[in-house]
Amino acid sequence: MELSELIQSGMTNEATFLVEEEHLARQVGSGSLRVLATPWMITFMERVSHRLLTCCLPEGQSSVGAWLEVRHLAPTPLGGIVRVRSEVISVDGIKVFFKVEAWDEVEQVGVAQHERVVIDTGRFFKRIEKKRQQLGLSAGE
Repeated sequence: MELSELIQSGMTNEATFLVEEEHLARQVGSGSLRVLATPWMITFMERVSHRLLTCCLPEGQSSVGAWLEVRHLAPTPLGGIVRVRSEVISVDGIKVFFKVEAWDEVEQVGVAQHERVVIDTGRFFKRIEKKRQQLGLSAGE
C-alpha cells in the first residue's frame, strides 16, 4: 500500500502544552529569559506532527524528523499555554511535508515547515546497531 493512500493532504493534529520551568530558555541554555525556549517549541511541533502520522502507519513503521524551517515569532512566559497545530501539506514517496503553527493565549508564537520520513523500524534499528558496532559502543549507549 502506498503511503499516500494512508496519509493525505489536509490531515491535522493539534495539542496544547503548558510552559513549565524545564521549557524555559534559561533552563535549556538557548537564552537567559524565563520564556519558552525555541528548542522546546520545536519539540512540541515535532511531537504533534509525529503523533499525526502514528495513527495512520502500520505496525513496524514510524516517522523521523528530517527537516524543519522554523520562526519563533513571540515569547510565551512560564505558565502560558501553547497550542500547536500540524497539517499535512503533501506526501512524496516516504516523505511527508507539514505546515505547523503555534499560538499562546494571546498571539501566534511560531510557524514552521516540517518534513518527516516514514521508516521501517526494524531496518532502522539494524542501522543503529551497525553504527554502534562501528563506534565500539555498547547497546545501552
